[in-house]
Amino acid sequence: MAEAKPEEISHPPMEQLQGFEYCIDSNPPWGEAIILAFQHYILALGTAVMIPAVLVPMMGGDDGDRVRVVQTLLFVTGINTLLQSLFGTRLPTVIGGSYAFVIPIVAIIQDSSLAAIPDGHERFLETMRAIQGALIVSSSIQIILGYSQLWGIFSRFFSPVGMAPVVSLLGFGLFERGFPVV
Repeated sequence: MAEAKPEEISHPPMEQLQGFEYCIDSNPPWGEAIILAFQHYILALGTAVMIPAVLVPMMGGDDGDRVRVVQTLLFVTGINTLLQSLFGTRLPTVIGGSYAFVIPIVAIIQDSSLAAIPDGHERFLETMRAIQGALIVSSSIQIILGYSQLWGIFSRFFSPVGMAPVVSLLGFGLFERGFPVV
């Protein structure tokens, strides 16, 4: 008897996991999918508008600068989502702005060399250049660590018990920089 190929083996999700309504291979009905897509769109739009609405005035930008940042964020979100859907993990994910970057960006905004620039628009431009440079350098480091597989090699030596204190100490050391008034 010939051995079955992996693609010929069928395990219906509902037989495996009786408590779940949907599994990885399941598709929701069209009505529910449209409602969930709209919910996802509202969430993505909220982050695309909220982040620049908070950060651009702190950088010295006016309403025109805020509009251009929102437009740029929406455009880049669309390009990233398209590339991720076609070439990346091929999952229908929306890749946009992240609140994880707000604290480092606020630290860059509050840098004394940038705060000393008297003209608001010039301060906005210089702050944007500093933020873009920091994002390019940090993403380049992530790309190098990912493609060289160094992170995978070293991560097997890190346990959660060992990493939690290290990450906490790093965070506490940078806490004063991110929250100078607290």
